Amino acid sequence: MTSNGSNWNAIMQYSFLHVFANDGLIDRDELQMLERLALQDGAVDDREKDVLTRVFARVNPQTVDPAVWEELQRFKARFDIP
Repeated sequence: MTSNGSNWNAIMQYSFLHVFANDGLIDRDELQMLERLALQDGAVDDREKDVLTRVFARVNPQTVDPAVWEELQRFKARFDIP
């Protein structure tokens, strides 16, 4: 975690080391970890939203499990992530 409480860097590192390095997809466990990192301080700040927007833009309904896609859409809507 950075000194201001934002986990944007941890989210970015996790997404590229664990999510996209192995298969380029987001599975249920990976999405849950991204959510935990973003919500560790109880809020999703602007820097975290920016990173998550870029991460989520790399997947689509055809490349992830339908249940994962639904959860991803709920998470985005809940925290106003483009």
